[in-house]
Order: sequence, then C-alpha cells, then structure tokens
Amino acid sequence: MDEGPTDALVADVFARACTSRSALENVSGRWSILALLALAEGDYRFNALRRRVEGVSEKMLAQTLQALERDGLVRREVVTVIPARVEYSLTALGGTIAGRLHGLVELLEASVDQITEARTAYDERPR
Repeated sequence: MDEGPTDALVADVFARACTSRSALENVSGRWSILALLALAEGDYRFNALRRRVEGVSEKMLAQTLQALERDGLVRREVVTVIPARVEYSLTALGGTIAGRLHGLVELLEASVDQITEARTAYDERPR
C-alpha cells in the first residue's frame, strides 16, 4: 500500500521521539559546537583537535565525536601509516551545519560589548 502525503513522517524538533530533536541535542552541546567549528577549519587528528578545543577532556571529546559521526556530521578515517593515525573531518552535512553555527558565533563575537554590559547590569541589580 502506498503512503499518501499525510502518512509520511514529518520532522518536528518539538516531538520527543523525533530524530531531529536528538540530532539537535547532539549538535547543540558545548563541545559539539566547538568541535564542529574547529573541524570547519580543516581535518584534525584527535589530540590536535583536543588542543584546539581548550578545556574538553579526552573522554568528552571522544563521546562527542562518536555522536557526531553517528549523526553523519563527522567522518573518522584511520590512516594506514606506521604508526596508524586517526583523522576527523566534516561531512557535507557537517560542513553545512558548521557554517550555520559560524554565523551564530560571528554574531556573538560582534556582540561581546553588549553582552558584557547586560551581564554587568544584571549582576548589579538588587536581589
């Protein structure tokens, strides 16, 4: 039986079981955003990526990369040289998402003065 247009699955990030929601959770984590932005600069070996993303633990970076690889955003390639090494890069989808994140980061970086003023005003408010 053919599926009609109303029978097709509709992505809805607000629906608890929707794949887009779990992918958003994976992408929007602090380490995921930073890893995607770093990989948008080029391919990285694991330890070089860990140095680029200051503050991330080895365990958290490994978990982050696995989740992003599972969602098809990051490619993990074992380079067969002696000693063998692993390189990470973005897939086409990962590059598209990183580009969108880069726009957000540019906006935030350009707004640092406003954010600092707002934080100062908030912190100085009587409680």
